[in-house]
Amino acid sequence: MKLTSFLMTAGATALMAASATAEPVTLRVQTHYATEHPTGKQLAEWADDVQVMSGGDITVEMFYSSSVVATTETFDAAINGILDCDATGGAYQTGKNPAFQFVGDIMGGYETPWQQYSWLYHGGGYEAAQELYNAQNMQLIGWSIYGQESLSSSKPIAGLEDLKGWKFRSPPGMETEIFEKLGASPIVMDFTEIFTALETGIIDGADASGLYNNVGLGLYDIVKHATYPGFHSMPSDHLACNLDVWNDLTDQQRRIIDTAWQKVSFQIALSNGKNNAAAAAELREQGVTLHNWSEEDRAEFREAAQAAWDDWGSRSPEAGAILESHKVYLKQLGLID
Repeated sequence: MKLTSFLMTAGATALMAASATAEPVTLRVQTHYATEHPTGKQLAEWADDVQVMSGGDITVEMFYSSSVVATTETFDAAINGILDCDATGGAYQTGKNPAFQFVGDIMGGYETPWQQYSWLYHGGGYEAAQELYNAQNMQLIGWSIYGQESLSSSKPIAGLEDLKGWKFRSPPGMETEIFEKLGASPIVMDFTEIFTALETGIIDGADASGLYNNVGLGLYDIVKHATYPGFHSMPSDHLACNLDVWNDLTDQQRRIIDTAWQKVSFQIALSNGKNNAAAAAELREQGVTLHNWSEEDRAEFREAAQAAWDDWGSRSPEAGAILESHKVYLKQLGLID
């Protein structure tokens, strides 16, 4: 009994000592989503989970709507210490290495968030992507994938023919090349500029987010057409932190951040699946026309997308390696030949 009591006391003392070595830390994290946006609200829940689970050892200071630096500059701000972590997406960093396209949005690849998550966690994706991030002195914590995006438009967009001359906001990277080849006129602009650009007629439409998120952005107060269900894009937002900051955290702190992120990322996918369906019904009642592209038009888009994959995969060794990892897994899933 004395030995048992001694071991229990020693164990408790060791745990207390380990806990005492964890210095309180504040992480400055920027997202491009607004506080009232559905995803913005869920990121606030993630910050709260981290703080509660850590017993106050970790405070997450969230900056919304790209309020510190522009969305495309968030990654560099984390690298340079202006921020600690970036909660935007890898596709904004294709200028650093084309391989970021394949961790940001492969375009026309996976059909569901769960397929894409499975590549990251069980298809070799996390290891391949981590090398890319570490080379920039950043650590990839994980993804959040809300599902297929919907194109929003002030004019009908029922199929490929409607893309001819269609001016729309596009994120940077491979998407612009795919849509240009299909006859559209993509314009790269910051996420925060979409509403004003639509309102003033600078663009006819936008690739912004999923249907429900687009409602949160107020897009359908201006435009009355959208594609649904989506097919062209399923971007993965990321949480990526300065590698030095990440390495300075304790194992317990890192585990808390990672676990809380997996919770919020999966909840984002689950809630958006339900919310998109509800939004579709409400938008139809409000007079918004939802266009479901034909199998033929979808096939032609996927063909154009795969040609772009191969082009981008040839632009750097890292891009080629990550693309090959995707292809192997997509073939296992039966999504490509």
